Amino acid sequence: MLIDQYVTQTESGFSFSRKQSSEFAKKVATDFNPLHDEDAKRFCVPGDLMFSYLLTKYGISEQMTCHFSGMVAADTLLCTKQENNVRTVIDQQGKPYLSITRNGAVFDDPAIIDPLIKDYVRFSGQNFPYILQPLMQKHQVMINPARPLVIYESMSLQFSQLPQQKVELQLSNSTLTVEGKRGNVILEFCLVSAGVVIGKGEKRMILSNLTPYNDEQMQLMVKEYNNRKAAA
Repeated sequence: MLIDQYVTQTESGFSFSRKQSSEFAKKVATDFNPLHDEDAKRFCVPGDLMFSYLLTKYGISEQMTCHFSGMVAADTLLCTKQENNVRTVIDQQGKPYLSITRNGAVFDDPAIIDPLIKDYVRFSGQNFPYILQPLMQKHQVMINPARPLVIYESMSLQFSQLPQQKVELQLSNSTLTVEGKRGNVILEFCLVSAGVVIGKGEKRMILSNLTPYNDEQMQLMVKEYNNRKAAA
């Protein structure tokens, strides 16, 4: 399956190396966040990689809500624990990083899950600049160029019917609520299969250390992002 090459699995659990995480971010998610560079000092495993691994291993449920609670360092040995309908990713000390609440029927067809993962993580990976930059400009705030920080808070998927073929994501709405130096972003999307809407989803993010919008600085950030993308 798609995720197999980006995760290391042992009898004790699973982990993600710098190389695996960085290649997933760039090659699958088209996400060029410096935090996912293989040599980054503040490196962290992409949240979308962990989420994708869980979808591959445990299937997709009719209703799923995923909450992110911490950044994972490379090679951290992880496992999951199940309590009722909630599965949580924890390390060997029991620290939680991600939890998924699941309800309804489950399907596990790799022919559907792999394309859905690809479409979701590419949608997710391109939040900046294509979605976030216009939102920040509209509200005249921006992430700090010296230390840009965008944190995944949660995401959810709800299917009105189980997919029988490839599913695609289509953005339906995007909002930014500013609270001081913090911004709360909500991205809403439709789940479409063969031209029919079969579900919906939502992704929530936190923008930290907001500063007044400066178009020159923003264009430099966008230019740097595009240069990193071209050089990958």
